[in-house]
Amino acid sequence: MTKSHKIILTVTNDLIYDQRMQRICTSLTSAGYEVELVGRELSTSKPLDKYPFVQTRLKCWYNKGKFFYLEYNLRLFFYLLVNQADIICSIDLDTIVTGYYAARLKGAKIVYDAHEYFPEVPEVVRRPLIQRIWRWVERTYTPKVDLVYTTTQSISEVFEKEYKRPVYTIRNLPFLEDSPIAVPPGKPYLLYQGALNEGRGLEHLTSAMTDLDIDLYLVGDGDITDQLKALVSKFGLEDKVKFLGFRKPAELKQITAQAYIGLNLLEKKGLSYYYSLANKFSDYIHAGIPQICINFPEYKRINDEYNIALLVENLDQNTIKTAIERLLKDKKMYGEFKENCLVCRRELNWQSEEKKLISLYERLN
Repeated sequence: MTKSHKIILTVTNDLIYDQRMQRICTSLTSAGYEVELVGRELSTSKPLDKYPFVQTRLKCWYNKGKFFYLEYNLRLFFYLLVNQADIICSIDLDTIVTGYYAARLKGAKIVYDAHEYFPEVPEVVRRPLIQRIWRWVERTYTPKVDLVYTTTQSISEVFEKEYKRPVYTIRNLPFLEDSPIAVPPGKPYLLYQGALNEGRGLEHLTSAMTDLDIDLYLVGDGDITDQLKALVSKFGLEDKVKFLGFRKPAELKQITAQAYIGLNLLEKKGLSYYYSLANKFSDYIHAGIPQICINFPEYKRINDEYNIALLVENLDQNTIKTAIERLLKDKKMYGEFKENCLVCRRELNWQSEEKKLISLYERLN
C-alpha cells in the first residue's frame, strides 16, 4: 500500500468534537493512507484543531431538517466527484446514498461505518414515516457496499443476521496513555458528558439531584438543554447543576479526570441506545473513574469481565439516587472499581482497535 491511496470519510457534523473520527483518521494516516475528513461548517463552528489528516467543512444555507440533508448531500456529491479518492467511507446512513453513487461513478471502493443503529435512534423511532425511509436506505445500500463495520458486537450481529454479510466491530475506545491524568483532590462532582438529548436519562438525573449532596456537571449540548435548564430552575438547583457546554477533547479529558463518578444513563427508546457502547463509558474507564451505568448488553458484557461500574436496571429517580448514594458511601466498592478501571484500560483501548481497523482497509485494497 502506498501514499497514493486516498480515503475520504464523510460526516454531517462540524468535526470539532468527533473523537471517533479523529482517532480513525489519525490511525489510517499513520498506516500510510492519504486521509481527508469532510463535514460541515456552521455559523457557530470554532477553528479546527490541527491533525495529520486533511479536514474540510462544507458551508450550507440550511442547518437542520430535510432541506439541510438535501443541500448537504448535493454539495457533498459534487465535492466527491471532483476530488480524487480510492475509498469513500460514509459515516452513518445520512451520507451513504451520496457516498455510494459517487464511489461507483469514480470506480472507488465504498465503506459504511455505522456509528449507531440509525433507524433505531429515539429521534427517528418516534417518527414512523422517517423511520421507514431510513430503514429503506439501510436495506438498500448495506448489502451493496464493499465493507461494513460498526461500533458494537450487538449491532454487528443484528446486521449480519439481517443482511447475510460480514459486519465487523471497531469499538469507540480511547488511546491508552501511560497513566490517567493526576489531579489534585478537590470538591467531588458527578459527571455526564455527551449530547443533552432525549433518552439519556437526564431529566430523571436532574430530578434526583434535589436529594443529593454533590454537584453535577453536564458537559455537552443538545435538543433538551433548555428543558433541563428549566427543570434546574424549577427545583432551585442552579448552585448544584452546572452546564459546561461542549468542550474540546483535551479540556474534556481534564474535566473527566477530576470527576468522582461518571454517569451513563440511557432509556430503551430504540435499539440503537440498547445496543450502544457510548464514548463516555470508555472515557470514564480510562480516567480511572467508577461509573453508574444502565444495564444494557454491551455494558454488561464488559462489566461482567472487569467489574468497573454499578449497573442500574431502570432510570427511576429513586433508583438513580440510591445508586449514587451507594457509590458515594461504599468506599470499598469505589476503590475496587477504580483499581479495576486501571486493569481494564490496558486491554480496552484504541491501540488494540486500530490494528483491526487497518487490517480491514488493507484487505479492502
